Amino acid sequence: MSEDDFNSRNIEEFRANHGRLGGQFEGAPVLLLHSTGASSGQERVSPMMYLPDGDRYLVFASAAGADRNPAWYHNLVAHPDARIEVGDDEVDVRAVELDRAERDAKYAVQAERYPGFAEYERKTTRIIPVLALIPR
Repeated sequence: MSEDDFNSRNIEEFRANHGRLGGQFEGAPVLLLHSTGASSGQERVSPMMYLPDGDRYLVFASAAGADRNPAWYHNLVAHPDARIEVGDDEVDVRAVELDRAERDAKYAVQAERYPGFAEYERKTTRIIPVLALIPR
């Protein structure tokens, strides 16, 4: 299954089930990120796990441990104003990358809750960015 098919299936399931997914995402907090393509300027929708942090939503540019950041990360760097779907709600947000110390602390929390994130970190030499999506 291609990444586009995987994402499309998860987006449909997310919307049909009020923000909940089954399978590998069963019970995990998931949001849909609507970002603007860095080069294309077109809207992109990406499902991803997040870590609630006060009124912020923390997202992890893990790309499953690939050696390159995911496209949505580059989109947010180029166009930090975005929109997310959380459950049945839509929220306008601004993306801000965490500094290294806060990033390390928040990534450790995510990796403890979801060990796959610890594995992603082991698979790559890059520092996986963590971004705070802050409601506007």
